[in-house]
Amino acid sequence: MTLKNLLLGAVLASTAAITTPAFAAAPVTDCPNRDAPFSLDSPLIDILLSPAANAILEEAAPGRLSKMPARFVGTSAPTFAAILTLRDASMFTGLKADAVAALEPKLKAIPVTAADKILRCQRYDNERPQFNLPKGQRHLLLFEKINGFKDEPSVNAARAALTDMAKRKGWALAVTDKGGAINPKTLQKFDAVIWNNISGDVLTLSQRKALQNYLKTGGGFVAFHGSAGDPAYFWDWYADSLLGARFKGHPMAPQFQDARVAVANPAHPIAKGLPGEWVMNDEWYSFRNNPRAAGANVVLTLDESTYKPDGMMKQDLRMGSDHPLAWTNCIGKGRMFYSAIGHRPETYSQPQHVTLLENAIDWAADKRQPCKVADKR
Repeated sequence: MTLKNLLLGAVLASTAAITTPAFAAAPVTDCPNRDAPFSLDSPLIDILLSPAANAILEEAAPGRLSKMPARFVGTSAPTFAAILTLRDASMFTGLKADAVAALEPKLKAIPVTAADKILRCQRYDNERPQFNLPKGQRHLLLFEKINGFKDEPSVNAARAALTDMAKRKGWALAVTDKGGAINPKTLQKFDAVIWNNISGDVLTLSQRKALQNYLKTGGGFVAFHGSAGDPAYFWDWYADSLLGARFKGHPMAPQFQDARVAVANPAHPIAKGLPGEWVMNDEWYSFRNNPRAAGANVVLTLDESTYKPDGMMKQDLRMGSDHPLAWTNCIGKGRMFYSAIGHRPETYSQPQHVTLLENAIDWAADKRQPCKVADKR
């Protein structure tokens, strides 16, 4: 083997961090909603896990639960039941608004037992993986804990693309599906955290605090597609402050369509190397609010005239001429980036999307670059 090949092998080997098994951890006791009373706004999974709450729902809609798709009523993560409330699920139970409202006092009257609290916390974890990170490289944590909807093809395609990107860029990329990795000691080792299509509430209260502090003190955050695609959120800071937008829906007629993507801020470093516009095929998200209202800097927009923004049950998904698709924001001293692109596995080999993600990770992880970038058009 030549010296050149030996050096190349050493470089490639150093781009992926070595992960050792996580230490055994005590059961989670600080999960969100652990002590919350049952209500129409409880995670549906918590209703299904409680015999008493489940009985009330069964009485109101006899036999309906057994007719629902298994992915909607699963009680083990990942499951849609972790990203729906009972109020949201009324379209599947067939209950009318007045019948749903009548369940609220009955649910609130159910005591939250010790067994309920244990079951509510089972989808979270305290396991802390150990990472052997090489020195002198950019350290990135690819986070893949998913409690809600898990689309294996998109998650796998994203991981493969980021692994190739790390080899090409000389990054040290560590991968984990353990929420316990989100702790102050571990996070301080990384320049940025990347959420790979994360769906569902995945962090305990202490882990939430660790992520908030990490960002406020200068950490980077990158997320894409499913990481902002849940119909219900149980952490307001994540949806309203970090992302700055709540998911409304995506087209269903058809689900995947060609659409025109446009660069909204060519002056942003993330836009470097991107054409002014291009057409690609994906599942296009709409949001209930524009992240600009939360201070976001929109990098990409979507041209609604180039596809049909019709959602489930003829839901109108139009956001108008300013339909945000990818944006950045400043969180304390830290920086965040989100892109709604990325349901179809093919998007992770699409040249413009690869350039976008590569630029975004570089920007989010580099504290030397200014966070706020004015649109100089």
